[in-house]
Amino acid sequence: MALLKRSRPEGPEGPEGTEGAEGSTAVGDEGRMPLMDHLRELRNRLVISVIALVLATIVGLIFFDPIWAFISGPYCRLDISHTVRDQCTFAVRSVFESFLVNIKVAALVGLVVASPVWIYQIWGFVTPALYRNEKRYTVTFLGLAVPLFFAGAVFAYLIMDTGLSFLLSFMPASAVPLIEMDDYLGYWMIILLLFGVSFELPLLMVFLNIIGVLKRASLVKHRRMIIFGLFLFSGVITPGGDAFTMIALTIPMIVLFSLAELFMYLREKRLPRTEDYSELDDDEASPLDLDSDPDPR
Repeated sequence: MALLKRSRPEGPEGPEGTEGAEGSTAVGDEGRMPLMDHLRELRNRLVISVIALVLATIVGLIFFDPIWAFISGPYCRLDISHTVRDQCTFAVRSVFESFLVNIKVAALVGLVVASPVWIYQIWGFVTPALYRNEKRYTVTFLGLAVPLFFAGAVFAYLIMDTGLSFLLSFMPASAVPLIEMDDYLGYWMIILLLFGVSFELPLLMVFLNIIGVLKRASLVKHRRMIIFGLFLFSGVITPGGDAFTMIALTIPMIVLFSLAELFMYLREKRLPRTEDYSELDDDEASPLDLDSDPDPR
């Protein structure tokens, strides 16, 4: 079991303190954590994460009013939200709706506020199973993924009022807007989540390029189809399918896609040159290298 592997510090003579006949380090069997100790560590880390989530959720319940004012800001900035009364108004249709909204908002705040704790616990649990280069790549990509996700969420929050205004502009003049708290919270969370996850796609492309699965030549060859696919992807995942939100999501994704392609270009330029057969058809044979010795012995 890969996760049962525990890293052991290696001294100058290797983990077993022995050397090979030619002075090279003789690596012995890797240390293993017993299954019960592994499960006990998992339990302890889960308990710590749950405690942090509960405490952060309680903070969210205490400060619900200013948090809800922040969440409802994009809608309350619209004139249409003041139609029923002189202040921003939401509809409540059931007895338990306002209570459930309080719980959902508090849980969302708890998940965000406690994220350093539970992310660290996940990292501490998985780290012993990773090699040194895997740890380096994991830290790098995690350090980029979190800011990209929050950048997407912030961008979604800033343009959300315009998207809402576009959607509500189709309402007839005789209709009265009665937006329910739970429906608005669901829309708010979906938009932020979709923008945040969408901003991660270029990072996924970079990761596939680093591990050798995706070449820049393939992106250049299919660039038009990829841009069209980004527009199509934005149109499918956008709630309501409004054109403004779709375009507002696609443009940053195209910019990030271009940056990812630039990174691939700079990275592949530094690599040793190899024969590129990406332009060949599937049925076309690659040329043989007659100068190489098939038997190096």
